[in-house]
Amino acid sequence: MTTKVKEATGKHPLSVLGEALESAAESFGDATTNARASAKVAARKVRSTLGTGVYKSAYGVSYGLVFGGVFLKELLPENNTLRRGFEEGAEAAFDAVASRKVEAASTSKRSTGTKKKSSSAEPK
Repeated sequence: MTTKVKEATGKHPLSVLGEALESAAESFGDATTNARASAKVAARKVRSTLGTGVYKSAYGVSYGLVFGGVFLKELLPENNTLRRGFEEGAEAAFDAVASRKVEAASTSKRSTGTKKKSSSAEPK
């Protein structure tokens, strides 16, 4: 009588277990693929958010320093030593940036040409 019950269901208990394991393996593979895709999306969002935060922080610091300096300079009388120091210091900073840009451009032109070999230490 038990053989008739097994034949009626038409499936062996181990085959049902095998099918369940196959289904679980497919689901696990799909979950792994989805997890990788989700991790990539999350990494992009974190990178973007972090970049935005860094930009806004740098912008705020720069704005605060420059605005504060200019505001303070404008409050001081025309012939004040501190005001003249602010003005001349700002001009010197602009000149230094301009000279570094020129220097960097000339260095990059030289580096595209042939490079000189450095002298190596020779044994005595």
